Formats: sequence, C-alpha cells, structure tokens
Amino acid sequence: MRLIPSTRWLGVAAGLAIVAPLALVWPPAGAALLGLDLVWLGLFAADALLAGGGGARALAVSRMAPPAFSAGRAAVVDYDWVNGGRRRLSLIVREALPDALATVPDRRLELRPGERLREHVAITPAHRGLAAGGALALRILGPLGLVWRQERRELAWDVTVFPPLEGAATRALPATARRREAGRREVRRLGAGRLFESLREWVPGDDTRLIDWKATARRGKPIARQYEDERRQQVMIMLDAGRLLTAESGEGTRLEAAVAAALRLAAAAVEHDDDVGILVFADTVQRYAPPARGRRALRAVLDALAAAEGRIAESDYPAAFRYLAARSRKRSLTVLFTDVIDRTASEALVSHAGTLRPRHLPLAVTLRDPALEHAAVARPAGERAAFERAAAEELLQAREDALAAMRRQGVLVLDVPPRGAAEAVVDRYRQLKRRGLL
Repeated sequence: MRLIPSTRWLGVAAGLAIVAPLALVWPPAGAALLGLDLVWLGLFAADALLAGGGGARALAVSRMAPPAFSAGRAAVVDYDWVNGGRRRLSLIVREALPDALATVPDRRLELRPGERLREHVAITPAHRGLAAGGALALRILGPLGLVWRQERRELAWDVTVFPPLEGAATRALPATARRREAGRREVRRLGAGRLFESLREWVPGDDTRLIDWKATARRGKPIARQYEDERRQQVMIMLDAGRLLTAESGEGTRLEAAVAAALRLAAAAVEHDDDVGILVFADTVQRYAPPARGRRALRAVLDALAAAEGRIAESDYPAAFRYLAARSRKRSLTVLFTDVIDRTASEALVSHAGTLRPRHLPLAVTLRDPALEHAAVARPAGERAAFERAAAEELLQAREDALAAMRRQGVLVLDVPPRGAAEAVVDRYRQLKRRGLL
C-alpha cells in the first residue's frame, strides 16, 4: 500500500511554500504558516485513513474473460466493479496483463455508493502462446480529494492465445453438408466395408456372417447388416519447434508460418471429415493430441499449437518418431513441418522420416529461407559479398541433396517459402485425397 498526494494537495502545499518567505520580513507569519502546514499534513493523514477504511475495503472486482483469444483479433473482457461503501469512489486502474496480451491504457472509473458497474475492455493479443498474470494496481482517491491510496489486487488470469484463425475456421454445418454445398456428392459404396450403414433382409447368396441375430429374432425373418466402405482417413501433424524454425523470416519466425500452415491443414482435414492429430516436439515432446474428428479434434490442435514453444536446441528426431510410432499405428498422412540444412546435419531427420514408409504416407513440409536464397543470386559488390554468395550457393545445394535423399526414401517433399506454406500444404493434401494415395 502506498500513499500518493493528489494534485489538489500538492497545489495547496506549493502555495504555502511560496508564501513561507514572508516569515523573514514579518516574524508573526512564521507561526501561522507552521500551523497551516501541520493542519494540511493532518488532513492528508485523515484522508488517507478514510480512503483505506470506507473505500478500498468496500470495493470488489471480478473479471470475465473469453476462454481463449486469437492472435491479432481484439476480444472484449468484462470487469464487474461493486462499490459496497457509503461514499462515491474515484479510482484509476492499471492492469499488468499476461505477456501474450498487448497493454491497455489506464482507466478512470467513478462509482456511486452501492453501484455495480460492468466495464468492457477490448484487448488485442500481442502474439500466440500461453501466459499468466492479471494483477490490478488501483489508486483510490480519498473523500477529501487530497490523497491517492494505491494497492495491488491479485486477479489471477491464465491466458491462451490461439494462432490466427482467419481462413481456418470451419462453418457450423456438418462435413457432408459442406461438401454438398460445394457441389460434391457423397457416394456410398455398399459392400464389405467396416462402417455400419443399415439393416436389410437377408437373401440367399449373402454371407451368413452378415446376419444380425438380434434383429432376426425381433422380426422373425433373417436380417443382415449392410456396411459401407469407410472413407474417413487420418492426418497426423508433426511440428518441429527446434532451432531450425526459430529463425526470423519476414514478419516473424518461420515457426509461426509453420503453426499457421498446420492450423490450416487441420481445418481442411476436419472439413473433409478426416481424423486429425498433432505432435509438437523439439529436444523433447511438448504436446501430443491423438487423432480425432470434428471440432473436438480442431480444438485439440489449437491447444497444442498455442502451447508450441520454439527452442534454440537440436530437435530429437529419433525420440519424436519413436513416440509417434508407439501411439499412432493406423495408416495416416504424416505431415512433418521442419527444415533441413545438409545431408550430414540432417541425417537423423532424413533417416527417420523414411521409416514411416510403408505403413504411413510421409509428407515433409520444409520452409525455405528467403534471405539465403536472395544471397545466392545477389550480384556481389565486392570480395566479401562474393564469398557470401558462394557460401549461400553451397548451402542451398547441400540442402537440395538432403531433400533428394528424403525423396529417394519415399518421402513426399513440399519445399515452400514461409509466406505461402499454408496454401501449398492444403493444396497438396487435397491432391493426395483426390488421387486416393491415403
């Protein structure tokens, strides 16, 4: 708790200080000024006591925030202020927001006795991630207007900021309705699939294993189960949050571009009624969400991407692939967002990506470095620039050799710049769906 003089108190105190030199020419004025100073200090102390007694203790506040934010999009946070005292309160509010949120200016509030005030504050997230904070610094003006009583209110707040959702949000319609709106028809292929479709009367020539004996007993005649081919497939996203993707590229790190692309891919998989899961890793596994379908799966991917933390550390590819192999056995399109340097430095990545074949269909999405590509084609202005261009050309050739090694092992490779990664990976996913490679 701190006591801060108000502008009114400081103004009167300054006036008393200005007239203090009168005591030098008129000695009786000295005693009067001393008395006025003591009175003014006494009023300061009295106002401070009144501000803490009937003001601070009678003030209650609570926060109502959305369950999650989207990076770059403002959301409204509500605050309920209740003045349980018998006097009017004037206060200034400064909030220490969690790191993931942008700062907001100080607010000035006025509450009448017994008033309940609902305050609406628009807050824009600064970046994606998880963060905690939310303490309030309050300055409450005393009833005489002479002193501000400052105190701190702990209002715990755990914030989740999702990646930008533009272009990734699915509509409220089910997947089959969305496909129908887009001009695509759902073709049912009845036969020996594994997805139950309906019951029908058994006819001679049908497999007796299809007979549903409970339905047969109810209807008094043989009833068979009818199945359709299961068209739902599985997409598994692997996001490498190690040092290779922590470098800056354009408006942000390449990791942010990979996060945005992974979210767009997950939304596309949900739209196509596929199961989708995610594994985020660096030197350790950070998050894992098993494949699921629908909005529940998209929310799990969002939670994992919000918590993805870039680390200046070498990614442990063997551990990540072992972790995935122990938990994902069904055939899936495994999309790995990463990058490579050369055949030697990326040996672990190249070798382990190939082990996904033939059970899974691996797709490596590698993010190119625009700065390196520019250095490799720039006209050298001197000897130093010529060496830099030669080094850049050598790095790009070594990188291409590593990508070629992955292709020889049956890994599909999508090498794209960070800015166009989201559109490119969704287009490739749809191509693979159309070609029936899953």
